Amino acid sequence: MKKCLFMFLFFITLVGFSQNNHIVKTEDGRRILLKSDYTWEYIDIEKSTPDKRCNLAVDFEEPKLNSKIQSQLKKGRATMDDVKKKVAKDYDCEVADVILLSVSEQKVKAVYQFCANGTKVTYKRTGHAIIQSGKFF
Repeated sequence: MKKCLFMFLFFITLVGFSQNNHIVKTEDGRRILLKSDYTWEYIDIEKSTPDKRCNLAVDFEEPKLNSKIQSQLKKGRATMDDVKKKVAKDYDCEVADVILLSVSEQKVKAVYQFCANGTKVTYKRTGHAIIQSGKFF
């Protein structure tokens, strides 16, 4: 019985080491799986280029923010500039590409809607914590 168990474990590890598939990363950051039969395939799905406009009017202006609330948020780094930096980082774009569409803001909480890199997104602020709507962590 011990011999059978030993042979079974040996063959399991042999199969694991006999696969010659390798994962490599290209210069632009995409990962490729190189298979042992000399074929390859992309692991990461290519990002589609989003629409840069978000269907905004030509004369669109961002809504005005309450200056008292914004001055109170400076201590915790939760001002609109900080929120836009976070959105730009999350969506891999420049801060200038992030456009505030609407805002519902109070001292304790706020809901912001942005057009980031052609995608409409919603972020929430509770106190000084900023998180994308629908995410827990």
